[in-house]
Amino acid sequence: MPRPSLSPQITTQIIEFIRHNDLQRGHHLPHQLLADRFRVSRAPVAAALRQLEEMEIVRSEPNRGYFLDRDAAQITAAKIRTSVRADPEDKDYFQIAEDRLSGRLPDRVSENELMRLYKLPRSRLLKMLYRIADEGWMERLPGNGWQFREILTSRENYENAYQFRASIESEAMLLPSFQPDLNAFSQAREEQTEILKGGYKTMSRTRLFGINSQFHEMLVGCSRNDFFLDAIRRVNRLRRLIEYRITVDRARLPRQTREHLRILTLLETNKRQEASKFLRVHILGASAIKSPLMA
Repeated sequence: MPRPSLSPQITTQIIEFIRHNDLQRGHHLPHQLLADRFRVSRAPVAAALRQLEEMEIVRSEPNRGYFLDRDAAQITAAKIRTSVRADPEDKDYFQIAEDRLSGRLPDRVSENELMRLYKLPRSRLLKMLYRIADEGWMERLPGNGWQFREILTSRENYENAYQFRASIESEAMLLPSFQPDLNAFSQAREEQTEILKGGYKTMSRTRLFGINSQFHEMLVGCSRNDFFLDAIRRVNRLRRLIEYRITVDRARLPRQTREHLRILTLLETNKRQEASKFLRVHILGASAIKSPLMA
């Protein structure tokens, strides 16, 4: 069966893309262009465009695709907040995440087992399982079986992952191939500013993790070195569940966000050496704050 997209993140990113580029009513939004930009398959893009059509932001035309149904300036922040709804499966999603972290779920499970454990109809369960697979911490087996992928579970491995990130991400900025993506910087600044202005209190854990992990992946992506980027993506996949568990006290997030904004400013003013050093301190500082929470 086709894999539905469940995260509202792509919907939000398309809106941000429209607003950042000041696109006008009637502008064509090709599936593949959006899939390439956000580095996802066409399926989540298609689901996001259907949601945007329900929000009356885009319209579909038979055999032609989707087109903007209003100017970018008409898409208000209030409309975005009220229209991009939280995933109704979040409670069950986080219960599966917690049960996996706590060892209550084995490496392999069947859909029938999960339906019985969480008292969910198959349709809702499958939506969550495909969402989890999209995020990279589970994969489908032949038949009705599913297998969890490797995750970080110990404090030692968690700290090691942060040390690895500090080395790789700071070095990526110093590579000769590093080239700032000013459009991506602008989008990242908007997202970080949204967090700073109160989003850190209201955004879901999945949304916060998505924005901040993509921020770091975007920086590494500017190195134009796929080996660096693949390594960071793998680490982010491994640490996702741990981050969900420890993102309870959000008081540290404004400081983290201000540091993200400072990194962007340093890179925009061609201070790569300083940005690299600051990024390393930023990552290791986050590890020093969060690692004790795993004890």
